[in-house]
Amino acid sequence: MPVYNYTAMDAQGKEKKGRIEAENETEAGQKLRDDNLHPTSIVPAKAGKKKKKNKGPGIVIGTPKLKTKQVTQFTRQLATLLDAGLPLVRALRTLERQAKDPIQRMIIGNCGDSVEGGLTFSEALNEHKKSFDHLYVNMVRAGEASGAMEQVLAKLADYMEKAQKLRAKVKSALVYPVVVLSIAMIITAGLLYFIVPKFAKMFDELLAGEELPALTQFVVGASEFVQNQFLLVVGMGIVGFIALKVFRKTNFGRYFSDYMMLKLPPFGNLVTKSSVARFCSTLSTLMASGVSVLQALQIVRDTSGNEVIARAVQTVHDAVKEGETMAKPLEETNVFPLMVVSMIEVGEETGALPDMLGRVSVIYEEEVDMAVESLTSLIEPIMIVFLGIVIGGIVLAMFMPLIKLIEQL
Repeated sequence: MPVYNYTAMDAQGKEKKGRIEAENETEAGQKLRDDNLHPTSIVPAKAGKKKKKNKGPGIVIGTPKLKTKQVTQFTRQLATLLDAGLPLVRALRTLERQAKDPIQRMIIGNCGDSVEGGLTFSEALNEHKKSFDHLYVNMVRAGEASGAMEQVLAKLADYMEKAQKLRAKVKSALVYPVVVLSIAMIITAGLLYFIVPKFAKMFDELLAGEELPALTQFVVGASEFVQNQFLLVVGMGIVGFIALKVFRKTNFGRYFSDYMMLKLPPFGNLVTKSSVARFCSTLSTLMASGVSVLQALQIVRDTSGNEVIARAVQTVHDAVKEGETMAKPLEETNVFPLMVVSMIEVGEETGALPDMLGRVSVIYEEEVDMAVESLTSLIEPIMIVFLGIVIGGIVLAMFMPLIKLIEQL
């Protein structure tokens, strides 16, 4: 039987070292815990007394953090390994060896060390809150309590993959007009700063002070303002951006901006549907994994990403805590569509609320797809017309005096 060197802490907090025979590191750790010892290091005897440490990630600014895609991949792989019958520690060590990213290898290794040291998996994950959020840790805790960790992790991986796709769709729809407007502003600023002044100088020389057309005067005035007050314009833009960020951090500012995102056409419909889909999907996944309704609502509130939705969920939580059903207070918030409220009410009456929430999330995810397509098809002609008016207006303003000059000749 293999022999392991161990370092452990006794009940009084004193460090003890020794050797123990066991089939593997997990069994050795369990034997030590049975003797009221908390292992901090367990290594094969032939490996020496010191355990080889993970190769560090190099210089990292701030707390090391896994990307969302890495967390999703890790969850899917861990669920597969556990479903194949591997013990948790061995599965973590396997994923640690396979990880190519140093930060990912370090975090998985730290989780493995913590589990070997006597912590539960959820407690080990909670030490890396930047990578594993409140929802993730609580679902893992529910999996530990139910003894169905691989099933919970599989559901969690499904949820994260769906959430990533939904987020990407919404972001693509919202980013497109922002990018187009930014390019339009840069082109307009370039024309006003570099091109228009040359035309203005030429008009002064050729037209001998003759009055310019109104549109040309407006464009030349805008060009002179940009040239003479360039630093002021840039400064106002920076101050406005910082003021918006500060305002967004206040409770009222966060609520106001999120409310406007839900109501402002044409994006409000898309944001509302994506928020409903996320609410139903998250709540369904949590309840299906064994998390209590009240705790699930708290997690949904904290991970909603929208202050209006979060306050509505808090209202529902308080009502459910007092013994009410979920449907009635949900309807009174005036945030969720009546169809969603009706289906949740049916789910509560039939005792199949997680399944009903899952169906609603699928419906609204499909509606998000259609909303993105319709919004994109609507935005494209609007952006083309907008660019045509702005850029074409400047060009027209510069050619109007030239046409007048040609007519005089």
